[in-house]
Amino acid sequence: MELILPKDYHPTLTVRDTEAAIVYIRETFQDLLSNNLNLQRMSAPMFVGKDTGLNDNLNGVERPVGFDMKAMPEEPMEIVHSLAKWKRMALKKYGFGMHEGLYTNMNAIRRDEDLDNFHSIYVDQWDWEKIISKEERTEETLKATVETIFKTIKQIEKAVAKRYPGSVYHLADEIYFVTTQELEDRWPELTPEEREDKITKEKKAVFLMKIGDKLKRSGEPHDGRAPDYDDWQLNGDIMFWYEPLQRKIEISSMGIRVSEESLREQLKKAHCEERAELPFHKMLLEGKLPYTIGGGIGQSRLCMMLMKKAHIGEVQASTWPREMIEACEEDNIELL
Repeated sequence: MELILPKDYHPTLTVRDTEAAIVYIRETFQDLLSNNLNLQRMSAPMFVGKDTGLNDNLNGVERPVGFDMKAMPEEPMEIVHSLAKWKRMALKKYGFGMHEGLYTNMNAIRRDEDLDNFHSIYVDQWDWEKIISKEERTEETLKATVETIFKTIKQIEKAVAKRYPGSVYHLADEIYFVTTQELEDRWPELTPEEREDKITKEKKAVFLMKIGDKLKRSGEPHDGRAPDYDDWQLNGDIMFWYEPLQRKIEISSMGIRVSEESLREQLKKAHCEERAELPFHKMLLEGKLPYTIGGGIGQSRLCMMLMKKAHIGEVQASTWPREMIEACEEDNIELL
């Protein structure tokens, strides 16, 4: 657990004003995102059946929160980590067409999260997914979509600046594209996390591409990424340099989703080919699911960044260790 306590921190909004700003940011941003990406809001589950293969396995080591139901004791349930695979199923189930998509207000619990200024066990994000053609599974499609999301973030920044002129964090005007291999080639002596901080400090807004596969120099992935939703060659993270904490902040993880071919390849690389027998994976391998692009955009993180907050606990109600609460109180950081 690493906690950053900025020097002379004084929040510019009260708790009540912060709560009002959160409502404004969330409602405004989701409308902008929906219009810019042609998305429809849909209801989404908080939990899925353990044996469906629909839960996000993240890095493969995080433990989902599980429980059983009185009405269905033979079918164990899991609180979602994200809705990466559920959304693709939903697009087919609900009859979405080409270049149409959905977004949801996703709430999750990640019990094994390492807590710090940006990370909580409670996750809230806009999970979105959109149908594309197989021919559109290209880097050009990925970059164009990233540019649209970046434009949307800049739109909400301007809206917040107009409403709360003294309490907005101003972002870069352009986003820089770079791959994980390019970062390793440039700074082989640094850790992946250090590389992310260094490039984001330099460029201010970055889309880091190609996360999940092994890098050439180290032989290790830049970061873990589940093998059964993103195509590791067509994915990435949107990150901003966050001056108040002198660190990068990741706002979105996204990508073009696996095809039949890339799913088989990535399951083999991840040594989990047995997943091919799960219902979701079987449907995908049999060509029964649409080709899609999608991702998640952190709601609390976006609010935190735009309002220049020092801790994500200032914009969401979660649970924190006593020592973290006490340290924050001494630094004028009031956790909800």
